[in-house]
Amino acid sequence: MLLERIENANDIKKINKRDYDALAQEIRDFLIEKISVTGGHLGSNLGTVELTMALHLALNLPEDKLIWDVGHQSYTHKLLTGRKEGFDSLRQFGGMSGFPKRKESDYDAFDTGHSSTSISAGLGLVKARDIKGEKNTIVSVIGDGSLTGGMAYEAMNNAAKLETNFIIILNDNNMSISENVGGVSKYLNNIRTADSYLDLKEGVYNALRGTKGGDNMVNHIRRAKSSFKQLVIPGMLFEDMGLTYLGPVDGHNIPGLVRVLKEAKRVKGAVLIHVMTQKGKGYAPAERHPARFHGAEPFNIETGIPSHPRTTANYTDIFSTVMCKLGQRDEKIVAITAAMPDGTGLKRFHNMYPDRFFDVGIAEEHAVTFAAGLAAGGLKPVVAVYSSFLQRAYDQIVHDVCIQNLPVVFAIDRAGLVGSDGETHQGIFDFTYLSGIPNMHVCAPKNKWELSDMLKFAVNFGKPIAIRYPRGNAYDGLKEYREPIECGKAEWIYRESEVALFAIGSMVKAAEAVRDKLKEKGYRVSVVNGRFVKPIDEEAVLAACETHKLIVTMEENVACGGYGEKVLKCLNDHEKHIACLNICIPDVYVEHGNVELLKKEIGIDTESIVERICQKLEK
Repeated sequence: MLLERIENANDIKKINKRDYDALAQEIRDFLIEKISVTGGHLGSNLGTVELTMALHLALNLPEDKLIWDVGHQSYTHKLLTGRKEGFDSLRQFGGMSGFPKRKESDYDAFDTGHSSTSISAGLGLVKARDIKGEKNTIVSVIGDGSLTGGMAYEAMNNAAKLETNFIIILNDNNMSISENVGGVSKYLNNIRTADSYLDLKEGVYNALRGTKGGDNMVNHIRRAKSSFKQLVIPGMLFEDMGLTYLGPVDGHNIPGLVRVLKEAKRVKGAVLIHVMTQKGKGYAPAERHPARFHGAEPFNIETGIPSHPRTTANYTDIFSTVMCKLGQRDEKIVAITAAMPDGTGLKRFHNMYPDRFFDVGIAEEHAVTFAAGLAAGGLKPVVAVYSSFLQRAYDQIVHDVCIQNLPVVFAIDRAGLVGSDGETHQGIFDFTYLSGIPNMHVCAPKNKWELSDMLKFAVNFGKPIAIRYPRGNAYDGLKEYREPIECGKAEWIYRESEVALFAIGSMVKAAEAVRDKLKEKGYRVSVVNGRFVKPIDEEAVLAACETHKLIVTMEENVACGGYGEKVLKCLNDHEKHIACLNICIPDVYVEHGNVELLKKEIGIDTESIVERICQKLEK
């Protein structure tokens, strides 16, 4: 086993060149075996095996720095840096992260989890290197999907001014190049990356720079080259931005990749290597269904079918069904996603109403302002997005939606704790960052029926509104409690005395369990479904003060700026002297792991909540 010989970083350099393909196959077999048990990002990792091997052969880590955009394709990198044993606990509580983590290894140069960031981070590392007078190589890897994010172009625009080396790898697993252009491009690329070409180019430019009129002559030469290259080289977009373009290169040819990387290291400036890869390569189910194996649950290796298929609908399914029904009733309803039609449940809407569906790519900022424009044009836009990704569009929510009070609906999926993807994906800040914005309204359903009701309410509300709902199976309890949705109005589920549990969204289910435990101990307990975080139902809070001695708020959001703080403010504003206990996520970044384990760890599971309430009551 060649993989057994990879115990530490740079051990790959001891492997005979003849064995590279065999090692690549062993890595693929290892990843398929491990991810079939733990789940994880399979397709992207299978597609970058050879690329990662070539990077480790051409670089000297950790002195050289390697930044992975998003980072979910870094599994081979982790294997080649001595973390093979960690794959048994991949993405599990206390185990190895599915993303690069600086605190996990010195070979992870930068923490990533969201897209379009690697070029900016790499450019920062380049400037830090130059200021300190160091000579190491900085490489940023970015996918073609991530290039739909505007931040990548902001960084490339800045990188164009560099006069020291910076390598950008464009991992392209989707774009195709026609034969005639590809053939000429390959021919010209062989010339451009040859030693003689680089030596001549560098020599001519250096000789002309600094002489009288020399800088202008350099610019004339560049413009003259461009008029011909524009016809035959697919990378002229990058050349015109000021980056040297090399490629396209076969992303599964290790010797070819190593060669072009070595040539790229000689360029005194920013250089982009265009690498063509196949997502899911080497595993037939992932090649046929790359989207399904982007973030895979545990699966059967022979068939690729999930080991534990879902038997009940999740909140995304409910959203999908209701959106299709609403779209049938109202032609003004349109849907927007940022490269996640499957993940957000909008694929069915797209199939039914293709003219009213918009996938804008990985561009959350654009998605929100685009939705604002649709609303200003008289339509009813619904932006479906994951909670942690909506953070990227905060400025657009403030300036383009809420200042104008435009009727945009934000359907916020994966809200609260999401589990295995860890800190960068936990949706635990949306109550906070949304409820501080004037004109914004924020609500959360207690079960699948309330999600349906809230969505129907939202599309006709006529003002900015966000509905946040969790990942996982949709709760089907409390079906009999279905009061009509009114803006800022809570719902009393159980009305007793002594302890009043004010729960929001997913925590209503938890409040039921807490109530049962407290009643076993002899306490009288009310449960209020808060429904709205902004505006909160102050009347319900004040009414509880008259008949209870303890108010408990329950939310799956951080404390700062959350539902509990708003209830406390209400009590303070009305000078109500009643004990209040906030159950929420502490001021921390929550790492990866099973959601139930994470809840116990941070103290928002049923047992922990009951214990804290009893302690409070005893005082």
